[in-house]
Amino acid sequence: MAGLKTIARRTFLIGSAAIVGGVAFGVYKYKTPPANPLLDDLPEGAAALTPYVLITQQSITLITPRADKGQGAISVQAALIAEELDVELDQIKTDPGPPSPAYYNTALSGDAVPFRSTDDSVLAETTRAVMDAPIKFLGLQITGGSTTVPDGYDKLRMAGAVARETLKEAAAQIHGLDVAALITERGAVILPDGTRVPYQALASTAATLEPATEVTLRAPEQWRLLGKPMQRVDIVSKSTGTQDYGIDQDHPGILHAAIRLNPAQGGEMRGFDASEAEKMRGVVKVVPLPGGIGVIADNTWRAFQAALAVEVDWGPAPYPAEMDGHWTALGESFTPAHQDSQFRDAGDVDAALSQGGDLAVEYRAPYLAHAPLEPVNATVLVGEGRVDVWTGTQIPRFVQKNVALLTGIDAENVHIHALMIGGSFGHRLEDDVVRHATTLAMAMPGTPIKLTYSRGEDMTHDYPRQIAMARGQGRVSNGQVETFDLGIAMPSVMASQMGRQGLPAAGPDLQIVAGAWDQPFDIANYRVTGYRAPELAPISSWRSVGASSNGFFHDCLLDELIHAAGADPLAERLRLCNHAPSRAVLEAVGEMSNWGGALAARQGRGVGFCLSFGVPCAQVVEVSETDAGIKIDRVFVAADVGRILDPVNFEGLVKGGVIFGLGHAMNCEITYASGAAEQENFDSFPGMRLYQCPEIKVHGLESANKIRGIGEPPVPPAAAALGNAIFAATGTRLREMPFSKFVDFA
Repeated sequence: MAGLKTIARRTFLIGSAAIVGGVAFGVYKYKTPPANPLLDDLPEGAAALTPYVLITQQSITLITPRADKGQGAISVQAALIAEELDVELDQIKTDPGPPSPAYYNTALSGDAVPFRSTDDSVLAETTRAVMDAPIKFLGLQITGGSTTVPDGYDKLRMAGAVARETLKEAAAQIHGLDVAALITERGAVILPDGTRVPYQALASTAATLEPATEVTLRAPEQWRLLGKPMQRVDIVSKSTGTQDYGIDQDHPGILHAAIRLNPAQGGEMRGFDASEAEKMRGVVKVVPLPGGIGVIADNTWRAFQAALAVEVDWGPAPYPAEMDGHWTALGESFTPAHQDSQFRDAGDVDAALSQGGDLAVEYRAPYLAHAPLEPVNATVLVGEGRVDVWTGTQIPRFVQKNVALLTGIDAENVHIHALMIGGSFGHRLEDDVVRHATTLAMAMPGTPIKLTYSRGEDMTHDYPRQIAMARGQGRVSNGQVETFDLGIAMPSVMASQMGRQGLPAAGPDLQIVAGAWDQPFDIANYRVTGYRAPELAPISSWRSVGASSNGFFHDCLLDELIHAAGADPLAERLRLCNHAPSRAVLEAVGEMSNWGGALAARQGRGVGFCLSFGVPCAQVVEVSETDAGIKIDRVFVAADVGRILDPVNFEGLVKGGVIFGLGHAMNCEITYASGAAEQENFDSFPGMRLYQCPEIKVHGLESANKIRGIGEPPVPPAAAALGNAIFAATGTRLREMPFSKFVDFA
C-alpha cells in the first residue's frame, strides 16, 4: 500500500481551497500547486473535488485532460480516479476540462534527459525530478510519448482517494459518527445502519473542511476496476455512430471553409487571383493565409471547389525539390561537424574495427504521413472579447496561446472545447488547422467558421515522420557479436516541431537516437552516434517518433551481425541482454512462437526487439514466400508495461501498433517532386490491407518496476521483425522501407 507520506516523499502533496457550497482539493508536485481551474465560474451548488472531480446535484464528472485519439485515454483516466473515489464508470460523465497548468504532464521528464529508461540510479532519478520543474513551470499540458498512464497512475488515484476520504469526513460530521465507521460504494457514503448518502449531498459540508491527509491508496488485489477487463466509456457511442468528433460540429449560422496552401510546403504565396472563385455558388469570402488562401462558403464541398479555382503564384520550396537532395543531405551529415550525440560508447569500437569489420551496411527510412481517418478540422468563433475553439488537440494550452496571439484577445478569454479525435498518431500535436481557422474567423467576427482540410491538403501539408538514414558496421568473433557501431542521421524532430511553437530545442535531440542508444544489450564494443542533418521538409512527432525508424535500424544491424556470427537470432539476443524485463519478453515471445520449431519450405521466422518509452517489446513474425508474394502469416508479441490496467485495451493497442508498424514498413512513404509531396490519398499511401492482416498473439508481462504506456512501443520492432523474417524465408536483406519497393506482398 502507498500512503500519503510515501507519496509526499516522491514530491506529491495535497493542496486545497475551500469555497462556499463546494470543496476543492488538488494533487500536485511541489509546494505551490497550480490553481484549480474548475473553481472558475463554478455553478451554484456544485463542488470541485480536486481539479479532476466535479459534482453537481445531477451528476459526477471526472476530468480527463489527456486527449483521446482512439487509444482509450478517457477511459483509463476515468478508471484511475473512479477506482479510489468509489464510483462506477456507468455513474459518471467525463470532460477534458479547460486548458490549465494544473494538468501539466508529470511523465514528460522521463524522456527529456539522456539516461536510459532502465537507469534507476540516484543521478538519473534526480535529473528526471529536476527536469520536471520547467515542465511544470511551462504548464505543458501535452498528450504524447505514451505518458497518459504513467502521468496519471499515482496522481489520479490520489485525487480520487483524497476526495473520497474528505467526503466521508463530511458525512461523519453531519451525522455525528466516527469516520472510521463509514465506507463508500457506488458514489455514496454508507452509514453503519446502511443508509446511503450520495456524494452530491455532501459537497457543501466538505467545502468547510480541511482536506483529508491520512489517505492510503488501495493495493492492486483490492481493485474493482483496474487490472480487469473494462468496457470503455465511449464504446456505446462509437458502436452506435453517436460519438461527436470535431468533424461533427454544427452551430447556428455556421459557415464552412477550405484552404489551399503552397504545394511546396512552407513556400510563399506571391499573389493570387480569386475572381473566378468569388463568382461560384455559395462562396462568401476568399481570405489570404500564410502560404496560401482560404475560402469561406455555405458548405464544405463548395469551399473545396472554390479553393481549387483560385489562381495562385507559388514560390519554391525551402528544401530540396527532389528526393535525391534529401538523401544526399542525410548522407553528407555523417561527419564530426554534424555529430549531435554519442550517449553510447562502450569498449573501443575503432580499435576493434581496425582489425577488420565483418559488416558495413546502410539503412533508409522514408518520410511518413500521419494520415488519420478523421479529416483535420477546427471550428472557431471570434466574438467581442472572446474566442471559442472546437477541435481535437493534444496541445490545448499551445492552441490557447496561439489563438490569443492571433486575435489579440487575452488567453483567459480563449475557450478551448477539446473533442474526441478520430485518429492522430501525433498529427494533433500540431495546431496549424486552428491557426488557419482563427484567421478565417477573424475575417467574419460573430460567425462560427468550420475549417476542414481536404484529404489532399492534409496529406501534402502534414508534418510527416522524419526521413532517416543509418550506417552500421560491426565485428563478430567465436560465434558471438563483439562490436556494434551504428550512426544515425536525421533532421531534428524537436527543433522542427517546437520551432513552430516558438520554443527553442536546446541541446542534443534525443529522438535522433531514441530506440537505438538505449537498448539493453552488453556488447564489448558498442557505439551509437547521432548526426543532426540540416532541416529539410518540416517534420513532427509520428507514432513512436525517433524509435519508429531506429528500432528498424538497430535491430536489423544486430540481426545481420548475429547471422554473420552464425548464432541463433533469439539465443544471441538473450545472451547479450542485460535487463531482466527485456530478457523476459524475449523469452516469452520465443515460447509463444515455438522458436526453433520446424517450418515449411519457403517459410521464415524473424525476431525483432526494441525498448522504447521504457517498454521492452519483442516480436516474432512468420512469413511465407508465395507465388503472389510475401504473406505475413502470424505475429507474436510480448511487452512489459509494469502494470496492465485494462487487459482488453492493452491487447487492442498492441495489435493496432503491430498493424501500424507492419503496414507502413510494407507500403508507405512520402516523396517529394518539384518540392511537393506526391502522395495525396490512401490509394498512394495504402498501409496494410485487411486481407494482408496476420493473426496476432499478444502476451503482457508485469515485471518492470515502473508503470508505462503501450500506445507506441509495439511500433518500432515490427519493421525489424518483418525484415528479419523475409531474410529467413528468402535470403534477401531489406535495408530500406517501404519493403514493397523490393518485394511483392500477397
